[in-house]
Amino acid sequence: MHWADRESVGDFPWPAAEDGAYAKRFLLPLLEHSAAFFIANIRTRLYVLRTGEHVLPVTVNEEEYDNSYVCSPYTHYVSYAKQELYLIESRLARRVFSGLLTVMGGLFRAGQFNRTVHANNWLVSTNLYPSCTSEELRAVTELLLERFPDHALVYRSLNRTTHAELIDSLQREGFRLVPSRQIYFLEPSNPARMNAKARWLVKRDYGLLASNQYEVLEHEELRVTDVPRLAELYRLLYLDKYSYDNPQFGERFFELALRERLLHFQALRSTVTGRIDAVLGYFCRNGVMTTPVFGYDTSLPQELGLYRMLSAVLIKQARSNGHLLHESSGAAQFKRNRGAVADIEYSAVYDAHLPWHRRAGWAFLQVVLNRVGVPLLQKYKL
Repeated sequence: MHWADRESVGDFPWPAAEDGAYAKRFLLPLLEHSAAFFIANIRTRLYVLRTGEHVLPVTVNEEEYDNSYVCSPYTHYVSYAKQELYLIESRLARRVFSGLLTVMGGLFRAGQFNRTVHANNWLVSTNLYPSCTSEELRAVTELLLERFPDHALVYRSLNRTTHAELIDSLQREGFRLVPSRQIYFLEPSNPARMNAKARWLVKRDYGLLASNQYEVLEHEELRVTDVPRLAELYRLLYLDKYSYDNPQFGERFFELALRERLLHFQALRSTVTGRIDAVLGYFCRNGVMTTPVFGYDTSLPQELGLYRMLSAVLIKQARSNGHLLHESSGAAQFKRNRGAVADIEYSAVYDAHLPWHRRAGWAFLQVVLNRVGVPLLQKYKL
């Protein structure tokens, strides 16, 4: 076990393996500058922890209620949840849940809900996990509770499809499972996982590239001069259209990710205008692939099908890689039509060492979301 912060990271023994080199390229700049230097709405104390050959980024927060949800449980379960209420058809239900969320927010603040330590937090929407053993996780838990005895310990982005053993291990250690969202998985390299209709839809979506005169630019074809446009496309979709509580990746992040290959970018460029109109950025770990960056020019006509084209490019890439594609949440029916299967994502939370008023918020969420939230997500296929 090795541990470092900004001041001591110069002596940190980064593993020589590929994942260790990736972690160094990703985390060292954030430690040398700050997370906010690259991602505007993330204020956190960042540490790196090595267990065996794995490096886990650790974020520590106290309040920061306006942080992105990747560091702020309050933002995820209160602020962002309020913005998502429009998805519920019943006006009465929306009013009831809005009032409930307001009351919850006050109680959560009183209970210091955001005083948390997030382990393996890569500051993106979906954290992918290394293959740590139960013994390594137990050692990580003990170390973090020893260093931060007044904080709840959280592992985000867990689901039964890819983390069944990890979840079972954490539950045996006393972690509670708190649902966070409904997510979707697609295995395009497995013909049995996609029926004929799904394959036809993806083929049709990909065919839009030619009919609408777009070409796919690979990572190596993108230049630093493209960075402002890439950042703009992400902002147009994930921030302007969806929520500013998503990670606000700025141009510095895109430049770093492009140069250091933190994400593998693919972009769609019009052969008519010569302009890049859509971009995705993915990374892979342990056979799973996810896409923290996905954006397109929302000012262009919806009939152009930029979302459909970009999704088809992503699915083709996952098929080529042979990876299981983690499609995150949103656009549920679109993903289901193309063969994706739903699962529930959880945060595993350890708070047994905290006083009752600190545990109350997490205990409330665990009960209400499992009994009410998850059935609603499944009913409305969100």
